Amino acid sequence: MRLEALSREVKINKKNKNDKYHLILEAAVKVFARQGFYQSTVAQIAREAGVADGTIYLYFKNKDDILVHFFQYKTKQVFERFRAEVNHAENSLDKLRNLIKRHLAEFQRDRDMAILYQVGTHQIDRLAEDQIREMSKMYQDLISEIVEAGQQEGSIRKDLYVGLVKRFILGGVDEVINTWLHSEREYDLVSMADPLVELFVRGIGTLGITNGE
Repeated sequence: MRLEALSREVKINKKNKNDKYHLILEAAVKVFARQGFYQSTVAQIAREAGVADGTIYLYFKNKDDILVHFFQYKTKQVFERFRAEVNHAENSLDKLRNLIKRHLAEFQRDRDMAILYQVGTHQIDRLAEDQIREMSKMYQDLISEIVEAGQQEGSIRKDLYVGLVKRFILGGVDEVINTWLHSEREYDLVSMADPLVELFVRGIGTLGITNGE
């Protein structure tokens, strides 16, 4: 009985520690997005999380360390959702559509995260360089996988360089998100997924293309 009680206590303590870790990360995202990373302080993050300043240092070395942990945690979490959406589709164009819809949905659901990814990374990439590079590579590799499969299926032109197609898609998605973030009016970001895919397909697809044209 005593061993069972100790085991339960360890599990509870571990859960509480894990919950507080994520609570601080989520609070940090809000503060970084609103204040800017360099203008933010540990005290502000602690206040947003509802914990004492000293509690932050039980989990993180400093503000930079919080940022690194955020990208490590979020990249894995979000990419798993991306992969799941892609795997649900049967053909390459539907895979691309699902990926873009999930990407836009994730950012629409958490605007602060979108700001940190889209705007913050240009200012703070040196601090979380490895994590940002890994995140970018994972996403680009997934798009390359979809494009190459589409070329094999015949739904995407084989004469196009995969790297160029990949950058075309990434650039389009980034521009749509940045426009949404800076827009003075609110609108459904996810609704832009279908027009984006139509643009990509008409630019890189075989639809309407015949020999000699």
